[in-house]
Amino acid sequence: MTSRHGSRPTMNDVAAAAGVGLKTVSRVVNGESGVSPAMAARVNAAIAELGFRRNDSARLLRTGRTASIALLLEDIADPFSSALSRAVEDVAAAEGCLLFTGSSGEHPARERELALAFCARRVDGLVIVPAGDDHSYLLPETASGTPVVFLDRPATGIAADAILSDNAGGAREGVSHLIRHGHRRIGFIGDLPQIHTSAERLRGYREAMAAAGLPVDERWIACGTTDRARVAEAVTRLVGGPEPVTALFTANNRVTVAALHRLPRTGGRPALLGFDDLELADLLTPALTVVAQDPAALGAAAARTLFERLAGDRTPPRRIVIPTRLIARGSAESPPPAVR
Repeated sequence: MTSRHGSRPTMNDVAAAAGVGLKTVSRVVNGESGVSPAMAARVNAAIAELGFRRNDSARLLRTGRTASIALLLEDIADPFSSALSRAVEDVAAAEGCLLFTGSSGEHPARERELALAFCARRVDGLVIVPAGDDHSYLLPETASGTPVVFLDRPATGIAADAILSDNAGGAREGVSHLIRHGHRRIGFIGDLPQIHTSAERLRGYREAMAAAGLPVDERWIACGTTDRARVAEAVTRLVGGPEPVTALFTANNRVTVAALHRLPRTGGRPALLGFDDLELADLLTPALTVVAQDPAALGAAAARTLFERLAGDRTPPRRIVIPTRLIARGSAESPPPAVR
C-alpha cells in the first residue's frame, strides 16, 4: 500500500488502505472513542505502513491549540539551563505537548525577538528566563490569551507568574556557614548587579554579615561580568594584599569555575563556598561546598503553572519560591589562618 507518488499520505489514503470510513480514521488519529479495538488496529496498521502523520495545522484551525509550548533560556549549554529545560520538557511530554527552546544569551533584544517569534508561531504558552528588564512587549500576547510564566527571575512591566529560587535565603545561609567556621573577612564575587538573582544573593550576603554584627568593607564586593578575566582580577585582588579576605562566596556557577581556575595561581588558600552546584564538585580537593538550587523543581513548577493557566486557572499571578540546600563538602569548613 502506498500513497500517491511524491505526496504525503492523507487520511483518505489511510481510510482506503484500511477499508474504513474517513470519520473512523479521524477518530483513531485524534484519540476519540467510538471505534472498536479491531477497527482501531486496522487503522493503526495502515498508518504505520503508509507513514501517515497527523496535520497539526488542521488541528490548530479546529481547536485553536498547537499542543506546543516554548521555553526561552539564558543559554541552553549552561548545565543549570539544561536541567531546567529537561524538567519543563518532561512535564510538557506528559501533557502531550512539544517543547521549543531558544537561548537569549542574556541579550534583551534577543529575548524579545525569540519570544515574539514563538508567539507568531502560535505556541500555546511561554516559559521565560528573562534577560531584559521590560516585558511590557508581551502585553498584547497575554491579552489575547497566551499565558507566560517567568522562571528564575521575575518579570517587569507585566503581571505574570514567577518561579524563583530562594536566592537571598540561600546566600544568607551560605555566608552564615562561613561565619560559623570563624571567617570575618568574606569576599563576594557576583554577576552584574542589575540581574535579579545577583542582587538577591548580594542582599543575602549583607544580611548574614549584619546579623553576625560584622562590618562589610565595600572593597570585598566584586560584581560584574562572569568572564574569566574579570573574575580572575577580582580573586587576585581579594585574596592578595596585606589584608586579604579569608573566605570567598562566589555567587553563581560560572563565577565559581572561573575562581577555581585562578585560585591555584594566587598562593592564597581562602575558604570557598559557591552558589550553584557543579558537576564533579565532590571530586575537587577539597571538595566544593555549595548552596545548591533545584533546577528540576524550578522547571517542573514553571511548566505545571503554565499548564494550569492553559487549563483555565484565572487566579491572580503568583510567586513560587523554591528552597535551596547547603551541601558542606570541605572547601568552606576550614577556619581562617591565625591573625598575624
